[in-house]
Amino acid sequence: METTEKTSSASTPFPNIPPIIESDDSEYNDTGVPSTVAIAGHPLHPLSVIFPIAFLAAALGSDFGYWLTRDFFWARASLWLIGLGLAGGAIASLIGLSDFLKIERVRKRQAGWVHLILNVSILILTLVNFLLRWGDAEARILPWGLLISLVVGTFTSLSGWFGAELSYRHKIGVVGAGSRRYP
Repeated sequence: METTEKTSSASTPFPNIPPIIESDDSEYNDTGVPSTVAIAGHPLHPLSVIFPIAFLAAALGSDFGYWLTRDFFWARASLWLIGLGLAGGAIASLIGLSDFLKIERVRKRQAGWVHLILNVSILILTLVNFLLRWGDAEARILPWGLLISLVVGTFTSLSGWFGAELSYRHKIGVVGAGSRRYP
């Protein structure tokens, strides 16, 4: 015997978790707002954040590697990973800032502001972490370099959550034919 589960037509199309900040069914049901920086309609911001996130997460891992082994290899790896994360993050931030400034719906959502503030904080902390290690990659990993890497990793996770809120819940920066203005 086969059973089917019916969903109430009044229910929201979102997962069974509450939105972290806000939700708007009209945004979910419209076609979405395209990114202002895209190639052949494909938004570049989600693509551009992959490497900086990976580099900064790996830097946290290599800082832990240094903490456990005191091997200079991990200190040098962290310096390079942080530098690459900073460079890639700067590129991703320019692309994301273009969407933030040109798409009104982003600025009308608290998730857009939280995402922006977290990303600016990540870039500033990453720059501080890089400059702290410049010249002597090993000297300042413990405790400050490791602590900054841990904060950056936490902020990156939170920022990713809010970026997903913008993309999936508010349909911003997706392939769509919607207006860049608020619905």
